[in-house]
Amino acid sequence: MRLSTWVRQHLAALRALLVLTVITGIVYPVAVFAVAQVPGLRDKADGSLIEARDTVVGSELIGQSFTGTDGTALVQYFQSRPSAAGDGYDPLSTSASNLGPESIVDAPDDPGLLTTVCTRSKEIGEREGVDGGRPFCTEGGVGSVLSVDGPRDARGEVTAPTRVVSVNEACPARPFLSVYHGVRVECAEPGGDYSHGRMVPIRGDAPADPQVPADAVTASGSGLDPHISPEYAAIQVPRIAEARGITEAQVRELVSVHTSERPLGFLGEPTVQVVELNLELDSRYPFPA
Repeated sequence: MRLSTWVRQHLAALRALLVLTVITGIVYPVAVFAVAQVPGLRDKADGSLIEARDTVVGSELIGQSFTGTDGTALVQYFQSRPSAAGDGYDPLSTSASNLGPESIVDAPDDPGLLTTVCTRSKEIGEREGVDGGRPFCTEGGVGSVLSVDGPRDARGEVTAPTRVVSVNEACPARPFLSVYHGVRVECAEPGGDYSHGRMVPIRGDAPADPQVPADAVTASGSGLDPHISPEYAAIQVPRIAEARGITEAQVRELVSVHTSERPLGFLGEPTVQVVELNLELDSRYPFPA
């Protein structure tokens, strides 16, 4: 009996579906799994897990926070860079903060990127005993931004300021700058709207190259980066040595062991693997209980 064209087309489609299901749904996954179990690849395929005392404690690919229950940095550990993934380094919420260079004005209970960076830099400076100052930050650790009102020229620049407000310093705070172009600088009234003014970031007299490096105050794009820069590791060395009762040379030796150079000699920057470094610190130089 001759089948109709319609039936033959559907039988062919069904055969193709079954064949492709077997190939892509069974054969290919099994083949990939088998290759992934080859010695040398298995650890990476299983998640590059890190074990300590026969217990999985993390992954080489995912950072961790080394803080107490109140969020305070634990003095005996190297600190990771900030994370915007969930509550911090959450693989199920991997993300960036999505804040950019224009996030310079704080909202109520929601600081902008500039103030976030300034606050972190101040805290790290105090913790590590270095200068936490950086351009466009006040000594109090917020973004030094003024809202300037007054007539403007064709480019939108204010030609003769009539009112100046430090938008990130709520009253009764004393503004970081007392006078701007002959006009007294006011503190910001809580809940006040100053968007009508020209937003002017003030650089200040902080050094062009802050002692607290950029990776210490900004999160990575994934929020999971397990590495920090050698510069951030270096400013933490004295604190670690003092907390564990060892010499700075001993700490620097371990930092060197866990420092990876540029891939292929020219890609990216050198990095320090924080999780593995802290585990070796615990193994070789336990923190006094």
